[in-house]
Amino acid sequence: MRLLLDTHAFLWWLAGHSSLSKRARAAIDGTGPDVFVSAASAWEIATKHRLGKLPEAELVAMDIVAIIDSQRFTPLPISVEHGQTAGALPGMLRDPFDRMLIAQAMIEDLALVSNERAFDVYGVKRLW
Repeated sequence: MRLLLDTHAFLWWLAGHSSLSKRARAAIDGTGPDVFVSAASAWEIATKHRLGKLPEAELVAMDIVAIIDSQRFTPLPISVEHGQTAGALPGMLRDPFDRMLIAQAMIEDLALVSNERAFDVYGVKRLW
């Protein structure tokens, strides 16, 4: 199964945090290059760290490319099609990072590893 990690799932994976569900942990473990981390997550981590909302993510914010590589995950760039789809998504979801992750999961046919039940209304495959 090809997976796209929501930002919190990525950070919890790196930290070995118990908030990451056992099902999600098992799916990520050993999947290697079929696990994707979006450029939107890099943007979100760097932004929230800069604003003081993610002080514990300093090392990730400083070199997310190396960390993605160390996990054997695959970086997922943002395309124009991703941007158009994210911007056109219906509904009240205001978070631009979440909208982008949903659009990427839809377009790239990826299961989104996230605890966000609000994503389900968009018809994405969500694993948690």
